[in-house]
Amino acid sequence: MTTRVLIFGAGAIGSFLGHCLASEGHSVTLVGRAGYVSAVHERGLLLEVGRADHGPAERARVVRPVAVERMEDLPSDRGAWDLVLLTVKAYGTGEAARTLADHLPAQVPVMIVQNGVGGEELARASLGQTEIISGVVTLSVSVLAPAHVRLETLRGGLNLAPTVAGQDVQRWVSLFAETGLRVTVYSDHRDLKWSKLLLNIQANAIPAILDMSPAQVYASPALFALERAAFREALAVMRALRLRIVGFRGYPVALLAWAMRSLPATPLRLLLSRLIASGRGAKPPSLQIDLAKGHKRSEVRYLNGAVATYAERVGLEAPVNRTLTGILMGLASGDVSWAEFRGRPRELVAAVQAREA
Repeated sequence: MTTRVLIFGAGAIGSFLGHCLASEGHSVTLVGRAGYVSAVHERGLLLEVGRADHGPAERARVVRPVAVERMEDLPSDRGAWDLVLLTVKAYGTGEAARTLADHLPAQVPVMIVQNGVGGEELARASLGQTEIISGVVTLSVSVLAPAHVRLETLRGGLNLAPTVAGQDVQRWVSLFAETGLRVTVYSDHRDLKWSKLLLNIQANAIPAILDMSPAQVYASPALFALERAAFREALAVMRALRLRIVGFRGYPVALLAWAMRSLPATPLRLLLSRLIASGRGAKPPSLQIDLAKGHKRSEVRYLNGAVATYAERVGLEAPVNRTLTGILMGLASGDVSWAEFRGRPRELVAAVQAREA
């Protein structure tokens, strides 16, 4: 049976999931930018599987989904979808949800697949009674060119959770499992999103601010101390919120949390350096990619920023996450010069220490 899927947000994850579904014969429509739409029309949507740093990738597989720039460009039967995937960055969720609200029949469920905490709440503010499913992907996908992506790592998969009690997501588990994806279901979307946040905040904001690789950051004891402090702040917030740490295929998050709390710094630093490299493949950290591209908004607000925001709500302090968020938001907006921190670890450490004082 063919499932009709609209994907709003044709970036790395939206393109990857769209390719998976279209490869199995499902009807896929992607909403993306003009260059993306032109590329799909000219040569289709391409997916490579393999790691650039470990030999050549497989020859790109091609599918030919529908691609449009605007919802208004869809055909007259555009409301006849079975599922909508919202795969924009967290900071674009509110705008995307408002756009969808003008075109989406109330009975069509929306699956939000993105990193960060807060996207489901932003979407619900505009989508009202629409059924919302929460999801995260634990696969590393890189954009090589418009409508051309590469799957960098083979471990991991798609992880789903209901956002309200009694919600049944089994139909969507079956849909994606049929494409060959490993699909896991969790009982609480807050556990899911915060546990993924613990992975996402590692070697992300600090490499972006300093314009350094994760390996360079982890080679510095002082910078690793900041990484560890930010992670421990997130753990403290999760405990205060009574959230449960859940693991993912290939990513034992609870074991990571124990290690961050208990192991000596030097062996932990060396171990995590190897694990992060294997988990991301050749892909740089997401916050670093966005900053290098000149994006004026940053997902850090929904990662480290979420830790700082919720810490304040529960009466805790999160100075490291708050400082990293403030600096990175300033870099993205242009209010802070990248030259102030680029390649200058001491300045970043001093900025955090000043905040802690």
